Order: sequence, then structure tokens, then C-alpha cells
Amino acid sequence: MLWNTLQDQTVDLGWSFYLPVILFVVLCGLAVPVWAAIGVAASSMLLMSGDLPLSLIGESLFDGIDAFALTAVPLFILTGDVLVRTGLSRKFLNIAEALTCWARGGFGSATVLVCGMFSAISGSDAAGAAAVGRMTIDRLVESGYPRPYACALVAAGACTGILIPPSIAYIIIGLVLGISASTLFQAALIPGIAILVSILVTNIVMNRIHAYEGGGLMSWREWGANLWAAIRSGWYAFLVPGIIFYGIFSGRLTPTEAGATAVVVTILIGFILGTLRLSDFPAMLISSAKVNGVILPIIAFSLPLAQALAIMGVPQGFVFAVTSLADNPYVLILLMIAILIAAGCVMETTPNIVILAPILKPLADEIGMNEIQFCVMMITALGVGFITPPLGLNLFVVSGLTGESILKIAARAVPFVFFMLIVVLMIGYLPALSTTLLPDIYK
Repeated sequence: MLWNTLQDQTVDLGWSFYLPVILFVVLCGLAVPVWAAIGVAASSMLLMSGDLPLSLIGESLFDGIDAFALTAVPLFILTGDVLVRTGLSRKFLNIAEALTCWARGGFGSATVLVCGMFSAISGSDAAGAAAVGRMTIDRLVESGYPRPYACALVAAGACTGILIPPSIAYIIIGLVLGISASTLFQAALIPGIAILVSILVTNIVMNRIHAYEGGGLMSWREWGANLWAAIRSGWYAFLVPGIIFYGIFSGRLTPTEAGATAVVVTILIGFILGTLRLSDFPAMLISSAKVNGVILPIIAFSLPLAQALAIMGVPQGFVFAVTSLADNPYVLILLMIAILIAAGCVMETTPNIVILAPILKPLADEIGMNEIQFCVMMITALGVGFITPPLGLNLFVVSGLTGESILKIAARAVPFVFFMLIVVLMIGYLPALSTTLLPDIYK
């Protein structure tokens, strides 16, 4: 076992490791783009250690992103952009509102549901926060919610962007660890829904305590009529997530093929409805390219860094150091979750995945954790970081939309973080939560 081989093994990490890490932290603190800071750290680590020729960095950059699976990333991003421009996202909101209008706090619950619906198509947190925020925040305020809380609700709901499949984060971690993205999508479905339910429950509890929103005074006949009217006027919007889920989960489509099909279907619906014109394409493509242009350089520069860490024996050294402190699997799982939560607070998901996954996976293997369960736990824990300072990407998105203080939004997001952490712990300690839908070979 790995534990036995590590008993007599230590990794001497000198300045060739610590100096690049310090340099990376300093550059990030100076607001240097993350991909550039990672590139400088990787280059300096390889140069100082001499373990790998510096000339191989260029080749590594291109080899790392020359993967068919990554083609799905821009396709899902483009699908989300087309979804907004065609008005289909508004149809999702109408149906979600019709579903929840019978209950007190119905529009708040509808906001969370539409975040989940959007997540089932775009795979991006920031895109979901921006799209849903534009539609719902002002109406949430009109319904009685304080603006900071309304912003926190949208930011929390949008966290499902990387947690409900299809998810860009699962595509990336699958690429890094050599695991099928389709398998990860299947495993993530129940945990993703569990996170969505935790946010719904949190909003219901907060609404009961503070009486933010009234409503819910209608007969079942009225509710059924409203729901039928909403579905009849917007049923076609569900063709897109339906194609994605059926194609991937049935095995008929790869995530990349599902993304391409979703783009085509969404565009066709837009043309049929008359809400999309050829003149809209340049703006859509430019917007999607900008988002994709943020993600891919981070992946490209993170892979040489991950290689450098592996060559220097950092993952093995980490396992040895941690298991020397504690050998109880329950304690080690809690420690991994704490590391992931802390990392998600200070750095974006993509570099966290590429850097931390190869370091933490050997520890998960050592305690006998299923690799699929580990991936789902990692992505879910990192997802909490989207609403936690100082980075909190979703906090910045909704703050930019409304002008509301990030600190005020973050303060209102605390209950959502608490309930989401409960789900993260459940994923870490209950393997069935992430393996129930998988074939026996993965359990």
C-alpha cells in the first residue's frame, strides 16, 4: 500500500518549491492575471529545480489543451449565451414561478429553481448569476426582499452552475485525472440537486423568520391553471436541457456532441421564434470567446505546474505529511474539505482543480475513497467558494449588476454557505450520494 511505501520516504522541498509558490501568491496579490501568475510559478519551479527542460513548457501548454473533451467548454458557454439572447431563459423563469406561486416566498424559490435550470445548460456559475440576476433581483426587491439578500440568493443559486451537470468543472477535472466526463456528470446529478434543495430550504427558512415575501393564497385549481399556461407557452425551452441530459446519460452523445447539439437546437428555436437574428451572432461569439479566453489559458498554464509538482514529489510528500499527523479516514476527509473550502475562497475553480486534484487524489486513494466520490466532493466544496470572500466570483457578478456592497451581500450569504457545507460533508462521508446512479464497476 501507498502508506507502507511512504513510511521510509520523505520529500525535501527546498527553495525551488517555496520561492515559486511565494512568487505566485505575490503576483496574485498584485492583481496579475491568474494564468500569468501560474505560468511564472511553473517556469521558475522548473528552472530552479532542473527536473524538466524549460523548453518543454511550450509543448506542454499546447498538448494540455489539445483535448477533444475541452471542445465542450466553449459549446456550453455559447449555449448559455444563446439561451439568454433568444429569451428562453425568461420561459424558464415563468415556469419556475408558476411551479412555486402557491407557496409563501414563491418568487424567491422560483429564482433558485431557474438558477438550477440555467445550470443544466450553461455549466457556468458567472453566466448564470448574470443572466438570472438581471431577470430577478429587482423583482425580488419589489416582493419584499432586502437588496443585499436578493443578491445573495441569486449568487447562491448560481453556484449550481458547476455542480449540476453538464458542468465545465467536471470536464476539466475529468481531463486532469483521466476520468470520463459523462461518468462524472451522472455521479454529480444527485449531489447537484441536493445543493439546489439546500439553497431552497435556506430561503424558505429565512423567509419564514423574516417574512420577506407573502403570497401563496391560491386554490389548487388556480395553481394548476397558471402552471399549465406557463408550460404551454414555454415547453420548447426544455428541449435544450432534455437533449443534453438524454444524450449524455443514455450514452448516445458525448458531452462535446451534446454541447454542439444544444447550440444548434437553441439557435433554431431562436430563429423560429424570431428572437434571434444573424446580426446577433458577432456579439454572441465575442461574448462567449471572452469567457472561454479566461478559462483555457488557466488550464494551459496550470498543467505544466501540475507536472512540475508531480516530478518534485509534492503529492507524495503531502500524503506522507498528512497521514503522519492523522490516519483516521474521517479526520482526513474533513481536512481535505477544509483545504478545498479555503482554496475556493482565494482562487478560481479552474486553477484549483488543475493544481489540487493531483495533490489530493493520492490522499483520497490512501484512505480508500472512490475516485468518483472524490471528484464530486472536490467540485462541490470548491463551488462554495463562489459566495465566500475574498474572491467569491458570484458576489462580484451580482455586485456589479446592482452596485450593492460585496461585504453586505457576503453577510447575507452566510446561511446559504452553512447549508451548502452540510451537503459537502454528506458527499464526503456518504459514498452512495455520488455513486448511486453509476454502474457497479464504478462503485
